[in-house]
Amino acid sequence: MSRKRFTPEKIIGMLREAEVRLSQGATVGEICRGLGVSAQSFYWWRREYGGMEVSQAHRLKELERENARLRKAVSDLTLDKLILNEALTGKY
Repeated sequence: MSRKRFTPEKIIGMLREAEVRLSQGATVGEICRGLGVSAQSFYWWRREYGGMEVSQAHRLKELERENARLRKAVSDLTLDKLILNEALTGKY
């Protein structure tokens, strides 16, 4: 079975629909079947995107990408520094 990828906009819309249905007395299992996702995905989405606006979700993903890029840059610079220190001290 192929894995579906949902956009943050779609996930937030599904969560809003789920909240309405939960307030009307539907169970999580019924909602998940109606949305076509597992209960595990639903709970993960609710933890990750619960209470967010679409613009906030976009900003979160953008910040995560920038954070990954900066971590890579720091690790590269740290490695370069270690190599230069070893070459300078002659311990290699």
